[in-house]
Amino acid sequence: MSNRTWYGKGIKDGIPIALGYFAVSFALGITAKEAGITPLQAGCMSALMLASAGQFATINVIAASGTLLQMAFTTLIVNLRYILMSSSMSQKLDKNISFLHRLFLPCFVTDEIFGIASGVEGRLNPFYNYGAATVAVPGWTLGTILGTAVGEILPDRLVTALGVALYGMFLAVIIPGARKNRVIAVLVVVSMLSSYLFSILPVLRSISSSMRIIILTIVIAAVASFVRPIETDADQAGNTAKEGEV
Repeated sequence: MSNRTWYGKGIKDGIPIALGYFAVSFALGITAKEAGITPLQAGCMSALMLASAGQFATINVIAASGTLLQMAFTTLIVNLRYILMSSSMSQKLDKNISFLHRLFLPCFVTDEIFGIASGVEGRLNPFYNYGAATVAVPGWTLGTILGTAVGEILPDRLVTALGVALYGMFLAVIIPGARKNRVIAVLVVVSMLSSYLFSILPVLRSISSSMRIIILTIVIAAVASFVRPIETDADQAGNTAKEGEV
């Protein structure tokens, strides 16, 4: 497919994410307003950062009158998972992809965009992520601005319902892949159970949520790659050659 086709496919798959972002970012906007952040400032933060947990953490530091160093360190810890996601996504790129694409692609990696990009069969074209981000970023930014400007006039029940939309969006991302691949389905269940155990066991529950994600991602992914490794292009070519010899 051409870059234009990939870009259009990214836009199409990114529309549900944009709608979910628009709903969820209302809560972020309300939190930003309570911290004394203006709609313009909140909008710039969402457009440039695009990280829900990281932004909530940053706003909490601002509300507590923290230093810039505290803000940077907190954001770094919370967003460490994106390093793992970007590293994983780089394995789906063609070897001939330019350095500039590899440099800018991680700027458009969020939990949800990573989810749909991981579900793409075969090699991933960077324009797919660019297309998804084209609609997702404005959805997240606009929702933040409106939440900061008028969010407080909304009923509490509606704000809570908008926040729950994020979990529904996560399900919409992982269920299609789990239905196609039994291994992915098992990994989803294992990940959920492991995360639950981390939240209730005495020692493990003291670990921050961001570090839990990193630990579980590394451990579960390492075990899964050892037990059920994904065939590379070379492996597929070798299997095809063996079948031809037979």
